[in-house]
Amino acid sequence: MAPVVPGTDTTSIDGTILDLMLRAGSHWVLWLMIFLSFVSVAIMVERLWFFIVERTPRDQLAASLAALRSSGPKAALAKLTGARSMQAEVIRACLSHVEDGAAAVEEHKLAAVERERMRYERWLAILGTLGSNAPFIGLFGTVLGIIRSFHDLAASSGQGSQAVMSGIAESLVATGVGLLVAIPAVAAYNAFIRRVETQTADAEGLAHEVLAYVKTEPAK
Repeated sequence: MAPVVPGTDTTSIDGTILDLMLRAGSHWVLWLMIFLSFVSVAIMVERLWFFIVERTPRDQLAASLAALRSSGPKAALAKLTGARSMQAEVIRACLSHVEDGAAAVEEHKLAAVERERMRYERWLAILGTLGSNAPFIGLFGTVLGIIRSFHDLAASSGQGSQAVMSGIAESLVATGVGLLVAIPAVAAYNAFIRRVETQTADAEGLAHEVLAYVKTEPAK
């Protein structure tokens, strides 16, 4: 048991905290969860549209590498005109510095990959945070509702257990809404992160083909 500091009225402190919880209620948690659900959906739609737009056909990437081997870096760059994907940006960064040597190409590849990764992971941290914390926010609303239900029962014993059950059932809605927000957010976050990892691995693989060209080209 924690020692009581002299001059501290623990009953008053507990009463103040209880009063704050009773005044807050659980309704504000529901409104917060509704707001967070809109934020989550907005991020999912924005990222989904981003990944749809930021796609370069594999044929265009293959044509660029084929042009590199047959006609050189300038022809390869021309094949990437209009391409907006991570792979295209990384290859473009590598091709632009072919004449500087393999070491320079490697450094520019790393810089381009990190730059593109940040662009592809935009808003995903928020989505992951919503997915992991929404259930706890909903649970907090449920706890507030239960506290209020038992407080009302103690203040008016004539209401019986039905009032308590009704209050608890209402407060559990907050937990349900929290799970409703979290499950799609976590699923979308995992899917998007997987997409970023796939794009990054593909971009690095294509960049290594440019590096192989740079290392073997002087021998031709």
